[in-house]
Amino acid sequence: MTIQTPLQLVITIGIIALGTFLIRALPFFLFPAGKETPRVVAYLGAALPSASIAMLVVYCFKNVSVFSGSHGLPELISAVFVIIVHKWKHNLLLSIVGGTVLYMLLVQLVFPVLA
Repeated sequence: MTIQTPLQLVITIGIIALGTFLIRALPFFLFPAGKETPRVVAYLGAALPSASIAMLVVYCFKNVSVFSGSHGLPELISAVFVIIVHKWKHNLLLSIVGGTVLYMLLVQLVFPVLA
């Protein structure tokens, strides 16, 4: 483990702050208010949110085994719960937190008995 000097810490924090500022400011310079947004950027803005969610779903279910343990039931029940709550309340935070809590309760209290 290396110990950084105070100067190195200040330089590191400065570089991180500058990088953060540039990343936040760059879109305003590339796409000014009076100029039309390029079609490819508009397409990415429309397509990437759904693609990101699809990628997260695949990531969450990649290690689920339907042939052993609880046979993927806690994951399936929680996923259906998230979909139902989100369609019902249209609240992303509520559906994600509710699904996570339900999943944790299922794997801690219900399905360890079956394993």
